[in-house]
Amino acid sequence: MEERSNLMNMMKLSIKVLIQSALSLGRTLDSDFPPLQQFFVVMEHCLKHGLKAKKSFIGQHKSFFGPLELVEKLCPEASDLATSVRNLPELKTPIGRGRAWLYLAVMQKKLADYLKVLLDHKNLLSEFYESDALMMEEEGAVIVGLLVGLNVIDANLCLKGEDLDSQVAVIDFSLYLKDTQNIDDGKQDGGMTAVLDQKHYVEELNRHLSCTVGDLQTKIECLEKTNSKLQEELAAATDRIEALQEEQQELKQENELIREQSEKYFEVTKQDTKVELETYKQTRQGLDEMYSDVWKQLKEEKRIRTELEKELELQIGMKIEMEIAMKLLEKDTHEKQDTLVALRQQLEEVKAINLQMFHKSQNAETSLQQKKEAISSFEDKTHQMMSSVKQMEARLQRAEKARQDAEEKNVKLKQEMSGKIESLKQLLTQLDSKCSTLEKELKSEREQRQTLQQELHQEKDTTALLKTELQQVEGLKKELRKLQEEKQQLEKICEEQEQALQEMGLHLSQSKLKMEDIKEVNKALKGHTWLKDDEATHCKQCEKEFSISRRKHHCRNCGHIFCNSCSSNELALPSYPKPVRVCDTCHTLLLQRCSSNAS
Repeated sequence: MEERSNLMNMMKLSIKVLIQSALSLGRTLDSDFPPLQQFFVVMEHCLKHGLKAKKSFIGQHKSFFGPLELVEKLCPEASDLATSVRNLPELKTPIGRGRAWLYLAVMQKKLADYLKVLLDHKNLLSEFYESDALMMEEEGAVIVGLLVGLNVIDANLCLKGEDLDSQVAVIDFSLYLKDTQNIDDGKQDGGMTAVLDQKHYVEELNRHLSCTVGDLQTKIECLEKTNSKLQEELAAATDRIEALQEEQQELKQENELIREQSEKYFEVTKQDTKVELETYKQTRQGLDEMYSDVWKQLKEEKRIRTELEKELELQIGMKIEMEIAMKLLEKDTHEKQDTLVALRQQLEEVKAINLQMFHKSQNAETSLQQKKEAISSFEDKTHQMMSSVKQMEARLQRAEKARQDAEEKNVKLKQEMSGKIESLKQLLTQLDSKCSTLEKELKSEREQRQTLQQELHQEKDTTALLKTELQQVEGLKKELRKLQEEKQQLEKICEEQEQALQEMGLHLSQSKLKMEDIKEVNKALKGHTWLKDDEATHCKQCEKEFSISRRKHHCRNCGHIFCNSCSSNELALPSYPKPVRVCDTCHTLLLQRCSSNAS
């Protein structure tokens, strides 16, 4: 017990000196910083206290790295820390690995959290520590609460394997005693006075420790009184619990009645839904048969329509070919008409020549009459006239031959043109007959198309009727869904009632837990009154009104009610093994008390 109390006091002093020196420096701490080195030495002594010796081939040895390895199993966040310590090649001894583990935990600001996890599983620590070791007693929980203050410090430590393995863990008390170094080191009187001053300081420390022991005894007496009060409150709470149990039984009876009613209603609705489902299935079968017949008719009509479309396409192709042939025939007729016009022009020219010759012959006859009349007077010229007449007759004969030839040619051309015209007329008649047949076929196809359109309209009407019937079926489905939703609502109501019963049971268990919490809290209240939730409507510190977003929180030290922002701090109190919620004012007061007790 003395060793535990001394180690706890040394830990308080080392943490206080480390925090004060770190705040005065205002920077990140190195591994060469003396208060930090002394903190690690004191921490090592605390972890080594009460360690069980393990036997090996070399001999017995004690190592505090064994219990620290348990943190990796209990807290998965520490797995990276343990693996990085094991991967350091320069570390050869388990003491060096334990020191490196402490260094890394301080740099991560999670040393208090890891040790708290260890203390929560003391059944595992019993393999490494004796029953009266510091880590197995209440002093360990106090040290963990003190280590929370180290989260203020930022440290950047160098891990050298040789230094960590060979370092000698000796506590230097000179940091915690008064400074005795004087300017005149050669004088013996100064040294003696310094020793006396240190002795007086140590005596004052012992007196202070005795005073703290007296205070603790008075606190124990107060806690015993509060314990008796809590027992009385416990009796009242048990009475309340019995009343709540009676209410719970009444609620169970009501719930059973509601369940029976809901089951009856559910059975009735189930029968109705079964009848409706059967009618729906029957109507659905008839509709499916109708739909299958209509679908077959549609397929046949689609097939017929595709065949008709193919025939139409063939006929349209034939019609296009006929139109092309007609155009070619029209071109031929136009060309032949042009040749006929040219031949007619030639005939008119020949007729004009014949007329000229006829006029000339008439002129010649008149001249012959004149010559006959003038023969008597012109006998000398008769011979000349006869020769000219002979010449004219020869010319006439030639002209008649040319006319005859022209007439023969004209007759031949007429015959040829008449043959061609007749062949063209025959072609035209054939084409007209084909066009008439095509027009008849088109009329028949149009009639068939109209019939198909009428049938399509009838099918559309049938589909509309089917759609209306489907809409009626959908209405039946909607009614089924409504019934199912009502069923689900009834099931939800039953589930909510069961949840309410479960919540009542949880409230009862929570009330029991609250009673236990009240016991533990009243141990640490020191005469403070625990305010009820109904008594406070505003935060005591910031005086803001509580609401759904701004919830109420009790301070575990003074018992008053605060908001979350005014009670966000946590500290380890003597009556609680874990750090609990504390208001800002109590947090500062408790820190001041800890510092004054440590001093």
